[in-house]
Amino acid sequence: MHLNKCPRCAKGYVFKHSALSFRFMEMHDYCQECNASFEPEPGFYFGAMFISYAFTVAIMFVTWLILWLFFKPSTGVYIYAFLGSVLVATPFSYRYSRLIWLYWFGGHVRDKKP
Repeated sequence: MHLNKCPRCAKGYVFKHSALSFRFMEMHDYCQECNASFEPEPGFYFGAMFISYAFTVAIMFVTWLILWLFFKPSTGVYIYAFLGSVLVATPFSYRYSRLIWLYWFGGHVRDKKP
């Protein structure tokens, strides 16, 4: 999977802005290169929430494991660390869950042309 690239041609960008921008959620409707639709049907990205949920659980587990193995802090520290790590990872989790969903279930076939 190419980072932020069209699943059909791997040239056009799916998202309009960087993940580090406050506008990280804005997507193109169609690929600028091959005109592939990035929203095949209304509500298409509903399933991407499950992938995002899995990312969030994994982030929280890794955060917990690191804190527990090396620091053994109080409960309040765990809560703030969970919130902080999830907030920092939100733009990436959002984008990659949508990209994975689009690549797996978007119905696009990769062009074999060079």
